[in-house]
Amino acid sequence: MPLMSEVKKTGKRGEKVGTFLSWTLAVLACLWVAWCCAIGPLYWFGGGLSDFGWLNVLYLAVAFAVWFSIVVALVRFGRGRRVLPRYFVRRHERLCDEIAGTPTTVLGIMLRHLHDVAHSRPGRALHAMIVWFGRKLTRCTDCWWKLMLVFVTGWLWVPTTLLAAFGADIRSQIREFSWALNQWTGLKQPYIGFFSFVPMDIYPTAHYMWPDNPTYLTDQHNVVLTVFYGAVASVSRYFTDSNDAGIVVLAALQWLFAAFCCSATANRFFNLPWRRLGVGTFDFSHPERHDCWNMRDYTHPEAGVVARPSRLRAGAKTRFVILLFFMVCPLAVFATISLTKSPLFAFAFVWWFGVWYELHMTHIKALPTINGKPTRLRKRSIMAFTISSCVMLVSAKYAWYIILFALILALINDRKRWKTYLVTLLLPIILIHGGIIFLTNTGAIIGGDPIESRGIQLQQIARVAKYNPKGIPADAAKKLDPIFNLDQMAEAYSQQDADPVKSSGIQSKKVSYKWRTVTEDDMKNFNEAWLEIVVANPVIALDAFFAECFGYFDVTDMPYVSMDYYVNNDYVQSGNAWIHLYNHDWRDAVAGFAKGWGNIPVIGWVTHGNLYVTLMLLVGAAEVVLRRWRSLSWHLPLLLLMGVMITAPANNFERHMLPVAFVFGFVCLQFWRESRNARQTVKANVVSEHEASQVRQDE
Repeated sequence: MPLMSEVKKTGKRGEKVGTFLSWTLAVLACLWVAWCCAIGPLYWFGGGLSDFGWLNVLYLAVAFAVWFSIVVALVRFGRGRRVLPRYFVRRHERLCDEIAGTPTTVLGIMLRHLHDVAHSRPGRALHAMIVWFGRKLTRCTDCWWKLMLVFVTGWLWVPTTLLAAFGADIRSQIREFSWALNQWTGLKQPYIGFFSFVPMDIYPTAHYMWPDNPTYLTDQHNVVLTVFYGAVASVSRYFTDSNDAGIVVLAALQWLFAAFCCSATANRFFNLPWRRLGVGTFDFSHPERHDCWNMRDYTHPEAGVVARPSRLRAGAKTRFVILLFFMVCPLAVFATISLTKSPLFAFAFVWWFGVWYELHMTHIKALPTINGKPTRLRKRSIMAFTISSCVMLVSAKYAWYIILFALILALINDRKRWKTYLVTLLLPIILIHGGIIFLTNTGAIIGGDPIESRGIQLQQIARVAKYNPKGIPADAAKKLDPIFNLDQMAEAYSQQDADPVKSSGIQSKKVSYKWRTVTEDDMKNFNEAWLEIVVANPVIALDAFFAECFGYFDVTDMPYVSMDYYVNNDYVQSGNAWIHLYNHDWRDAVAGFAKGWGNIPVIGWVTHGNLYVTLMLLVGAAEVVLRRWRSLSWHLPLLLLMGVMITAPANNFERHMLPVAFVFGFVCLQFWRESRNARQTVKANVVSEHEASQVRQDE
């Protein structure tokens, strides 16, 4: 008996430690978001941490209170408890009693009037109309091809009236492929030269990385995507003497791909018949076309008769809200035809995320066996998982980090299906990422310049060079001299964007980064010089770091580059053959409406990606406190995407936030479903305790 008591004490102590650590992580997440909200005004007006005052402390306290309250509410909701404090529950009960009797307060009189209107004949007709609309919406979205029609219909105006949206990236990719095609056809072109300027110099890519044999394809943007875009544009030039037709075709293809990805994932979250076998367990034995209105109650030999599958499907309100986001929010609407790598990656990630949901719901622990055999992923889902992984890999270079991270988590969490994960996750990494590394090592293509991943370090050096040039140690300046022109670096510095410091742009740019003359040996001293500068100027270095990333977690910060930029920038409205002639004013009107909506306080937040990034971080914090480890195992790649945002070259760049924003509604739906199971468990426990007390009283 003493031994058992010691075990119980140890278990309770471990439980307390786990609870403390989980709440500590939640508090740190809320503090980070609140800190970003507090320092935002400093950088809006060109200040820094040295200007941090009592007003910023007030911002920090209010923001932390709001975000932490949201986490607490999510945790209480997830545990099946009351979200609002008991005081508000009592006030609600008193108000209900007052409405049922004779209302005496102004609010009671107003609510009683609304109650009478709702139960009047017009009110009943409106209610019946809403119910009819909900049933029709559910019926029209009960399988993937119907959802595909909904997305195609809702987005049809985008490619037909706007044709395409793009920026400098696709023009550079087309230029790269054109020079490579000229080389393949025998045309002599300049290569390495101090006065020459070729496509690889636009970003730029340091000359020490160029192979001796001339090649014009780079992995600055993934080379597979560059070849595909460039090939389509070349065919377009062959038939139409311009790239415009090819760009329109590429935009239409991405639009169709976006509709398919969203419909496939929405179908998995809305309609797949996860059938309850007990609290927290589901059956996936019949994934084919189904009619949830006509399904009979499912009887499990051990669990007995359970609820109808229709109760496990998404309701009309949930479908309406999620579909409304995709149909109306400029983030999703403009991304469908924006020919930059991030939207393509985002839609592929949505597809990939939907298959992860299917894997989560058919987990071995959730469903031990079906007909005596372990649960297997459907063949169509295996194909979807593989293809979506491949598209992610060819659209964004950082995708292989995310997929590899997800693979490790999957092998830890779901070891029995290790073959599935090796085929669908590891094999695409080996073939695509490994193939690109092989082509780079053989000199067939030029790899991406490592300077691209040093955005934070560059911003810190450049900010010190601008605001405290005498604070740069002499040894650090000597080490940086072969790599950077510190005077040009200081002049090119912009706290929102690291690209000017990297000398990205056309030939007339400031040469801050000496890409023509820098060597691999010179770059070995970069980290040492950077560390010396940061140690000598810690406050300015912190300013540079926060100024480049705070906007991703500050809901009040306006985007540095919003998605409407790609609709009516100069590349679209003037720098092409004939696209700018098609609905020129309409593009300005659409982009202006989206920007005006986004500028409205609070109401405009729903059009900005940082709202969804912030809320997603809070949902993740709540899942940590609730210890939903299996859900976290397939949500953690979202946290890795937030890390990509922090290290991105620009602050609050909306295209980097698209994957998180697109899956936010689906994550909320899953959180609600798991919380509903917790509420049912709480109710069952209350009922059992009540029955037990009745038995004791009878005895």
